[in-house]
Amino acid sequence: MLKWLERDEPFPPVEKALRNPNGLLCAGADLSPERLLAAYRQGIFPWYSGDEPILWWSPDPRMVLCCDELKVSRSLAKSIRNKCFEIRIDSAFSRVIKACAEPRKDEPGTWLGNEMQAAYLTLHRAGHAHSFETWQADQLVGGLYGVAIGRVFFGESMFSRATDASKVALVGLVETLRARGFPMIDCQQRTPLLASLGAREIPRRRFLRRLAALVNYPELPEQWTRVPA
Repeated sequence: MLKWLERDEPFPPVEKALRNPNGLLCAGADLSPERLLAAYRQGIFPWYSGDEPILWWSPDPRMVLCCDELKVSRSLAKSIRNKCFEIRIDSAFSRVIKACAEPRKDEPGTWLGNEMQAAYLTLHRAGHAHSFETWQADQLVGGLYGVAIGRVFFGESMFSRATDASKVALVGLVETLRARGFPMIDCQQRTPLLASLGAREIPRRRFLRRLAALVNYPELPEQWTRVPA
């Protein structure tokens, strides 16, 4: 049976996660900042729809993007050069997360309900969650958000309203992470888009070893700012 967490109860070992569905570990607890940060530090993340209890996951294998393995195609490089995109950081976090919550084509509903949005907005205000935004002519056309702990960025969701806009935001994220000494982005689960940009699956055991070393770096106190390529 699936483990049910009370609010003050720790997570079970990730090795107890189910194989089907892959990575489902437990349910319950809450989305407090303390709970979310503890989850990410252990390789666990929340993912559920609005009519479900909070579900916690740790899939095996794990999709990661090593910052030195980013692949920028010729067409994407051309978009970056020619489409007058501007990348901003943390200038419109609430708009980014609302855009990420919008229903996708052929995917009715959303997993990013009001409770989840509020939880990540709280993390953002505390300096843990960040948005990378793609702007074009002062219009927000794409972006992503995630959580930074130590020297790991945990990517959560992306959106795009213009061709390549979310990819441009990801390139900006990787450039900034490299400058700040972050070697890895946790992408959680495989998608064709992330794979096309160089992300790959690794065994959960290897991911957890890397994670344990990286999350204990001290936080960088300065504001997140764009690092030019």
